[in-house]
This record gives sequence, structure tokens and C-alpha cells, in this order.
Amino acid sequence: MLNIVETQAENKHADSNAPVGVFDSGIGGLSVLKHLRKQLPLEKFLYVADTAYAPYGERSNEELINRSIKITEFFLAQGIKALVIACNTATAAAVATLRERYPNLIIIGMEPGIKPAAARSASKIVGVLATRSTLQSEKFNRLSEQLGRETQTQFIPQACVGLVNEIEQGDLSSAAILNLLRRYVSPLLDQGVDTLVLGCTHYPFVEPQILQVIREHQIDKIKPIHIIDTGDAVARRLSDLLEKQHLRNASHQTPQSFQAWTTGDASTLQMALGFITQGETSPVARTLDI
Repeated sequence: MLNIVETQAENKHADSNAPVGVFDSGIGGLSVLKHLRKQLPLEKFLYVADTAYAPYGERSNEELINRSIKITEFFLAQGIKALVIACNTATAAAVATLRERYPNLIIIGMEPGIKPAAARSASKIVGVLATRSTLQSEKFNRLSEQLGRETQTQFIPQACVGLVNEIEQGDLSSAAILNLLRRYVSPLLDQGVDTLVLGCTHYPFVEPQILQVIREHQIDKIKPIHIIDTGDAVARRLSDLLEKQHLRNASHQTPQSFQAWTTGDASTLQMALGFITQGETSPVARTLDI
């Protein structure tokens, strides 16, 4: 089971009709929001892409804590009942502070899904694709060392420098993205990994390109490579917590639309919203000055 970070205090003042806030450094958290909307179609969601401060992996912990507080305060002004930090880097840096600061708010964060990866891997060699900041965090290193001992699994970290920036440009089929993935994924395959963890919420956007690199590398080989995307586990956990605290939205019978803001260029977020609307009318991406 994915090790998801959450608050345990009951949100006693929340309304079941209230929305859920979700944020990331940019468009990456939309990969999590897609799972959230699928699991909880009757809930209202608010999304903030903090693009003006992306990538978070290049920011200090102090900056990430300050940004996380500002965004949480914005969400609280909108009356949210729960918060999802749809970013591994922000979770590592800020979830403890947010938990202490807002003890009555359901807060769910993310970590690289190395526990389910260890359970899935037959070779017991797992590659972890993530930002440098996530891989250098105390939380990741402590968890990977502990799981390594318990499961006899070797975790090979791979910092994907520059990949988030390229994904934020919006051209997911660009040669630059494919070349970066070849640089980062191929060495892991050479070392015998049979499972790849997408340790950044941006990376599911380029899963087809990751699969292309795997196919290129596995010419004349038959060896399945498992890819772990943690968004589904986050959605299930949010569902469980809302149910436990009697905060599931029961007032609507049809799927709800959502609202989206960005601190950067609204056109990039607008284009990315199609990733999760899939035939629906996308909400208008609005700019946010915080």
C-alpha cells in the first residue's frame, strides 16, 4: 500500500458540500486530479498550478513551505474541506508544517510509490524517476533504506533534471522530452530494473514516451516493465477519509465541474486541462496573484 501522508485530526467544521483543494507546481498535479475525479465524481475540486514558481525541485524548503501556506490560505478562503498536495517535492518539504498549522483540515500528500513497487518487482531492482529534491529528501532516503532491508529490494534513484520544465512547455511529443527520457530511463533498464516508479506527478503525462523508450531498449527481449503511478492510491485514500469523517458530497447526482487557477501563463494550464476533461468542456483557466 502506498505510504501517503495525511492528517488524522477530524475536520469538525467542514461542510460535505465544500470543495477539495489540489495544488502542484504546475500542470503535473492534473495527473492526480484525473484519478480524484474518477474516484469521486460528485465532489467539487479546485486546482492551483503554481507555475510562476515551477519547478519546485529547484526551490528551497523555506520557499516551498511559504508557497504551500499561501496556496492553502487561498483554498481555505474558498471553503475547502480537504487538501491534496499533488506534488512529491512539496509534500516532502511542507506537509509537516501544514499538518501542524491546520490540524482540523484533511491533508493528503504524496511520496514515491516505492512500497507497491517493491511488492510488484520480481527482479527486486526498482528504478525511481523523480526530481533531485525528492530523491535528496530525508523522508525518501529513510523509507527507501527501510524498505530495502525489509524486502531485499534495490532502489535505483534517477533524478530527471529538466524533465518537468519540458513537460510544462506543453509539447509532450517533443524530441527534447524523448531525449531526456532516453537519458534517464535507459541506464535503469541496463541495470535490470523491472519496475519504474513515477515519483513526480508530472511524469504520468509522458508515460507513452516512457513506454516508447522501453520498447526501443527491449528489442528482441521479452520482459515486462511495470510502471507505478501513485495517483490512484491517493484518490482511494481521500475517498476513505471523506467517508470516515462523513464529508462525502451527497447533494449532487451528476459529476461536478472544477475550477482551475495558475500563477503563471493561463494558456499552458488551459491546454493541459484537456488531459483530464476528455470530451467535457474544460473550465476556463484563471490567473491567480498570490
